[in-house]
Amino acid sequence: MNTKTTTYSLPSLSSEGGLSNYLVQIKKFPMLAAEEEYMLAKSWKERGDLKSAEKLVTSHLRLVAKIAMGYRGYGLPVSELVSEGNVGLMKAVKKFDPERGFRLATYSMWWIKASIQEYILRSWSLVKIGTTTAQKKLFFNLKKLKNQIAPRSDGDLKKEHVNEIANRLNVSDEEVVSMNRRLLGQEKSLNDLVSEDGDEWQDWLADKSMDQELKISQNQEFKERQNLFKESIHILNDREKEILYARRLNDEPTTLDELSKKYKISRERIRQIENKAFEKLQKCMLNAAKSKNLLPIN
Repeated sequence: MNTKTTTYSLPSLSSEGGLSNYLVQIKKFPMLAAEEEYMLAKSWKERGDLKSAEKLVTSHLRLVAKIAMGYRGYGLPVSELVSEGNVGLMKAVKKFDPERGFRLATYSMWWIKASIQEYILRSWSLVKIGTTTAQKKLFFNLKKLKNQIAPRSDGDLKKEHVNEIANRLNVSDEEVVSMNRRLLGQEKSLNDLVSEDGDEWQDWLADKSMDQELKISQNQEFKERQNLFKESIHILNDREKEILYARRLNDEPTTLDELSKKYKISRERIRQIENKAFEKLQKCMLNAAKSKNLLPIN
């Protein structure tokens, strides 16, 4: 495959009114049937055909924009999130192997999300995040957990909700409170206008074909993660497995107090075992993902 730096003729995001115009432009690129995608990927991988690579990229620009919309709550321009997602997409196309049996949408989602998330972490100078796995997990999962635990909460969280989120994500109560307050200041509505014509984000998002593509890709991603998990869980001993399941994998996580009494060891020791087990499992899963040419999971 051609290893030189690859450039593509993509629609511009920099012109005045660029984002709304960009969204219109990228909807003109047709989505690819499985057979056509396979042939284009083969042409790019084996002969370095830039036209094939460009068609693979442009046919997935809507997927990038769709994913980027999901990160709008972090106070950064959507155009920048889309641009970063496009970088991830291009990396995915370079590494995509059609012989593995996955569709490009499934494979590229990992790269797109990683590129956008890294950009967000670099840009959020207001908070010291990203130094630990737990802090990253808090940053990108707080809103989802809030919707599960306290769906109608639009201000400070109740003490019991803070405690539950902190336990699930293995961070302190203070970190949850601080992150929640910072994210509250960045929330935006899907009713925001993208153009003077009155178009709204939610109007553009109502794309059934893209929703279906995302659903298929997410289902495939979930299956891949399940397989990696099943292949890697053997790395843990029985106690590590039990504690990890109790703390992170059950629908209703067991508290440190309950586990401390069950195993007759301190809360801190339970936390240490949990963290060690998670790190061991994650390392094993990442190695398995790399061996299969899959992007490591976050």
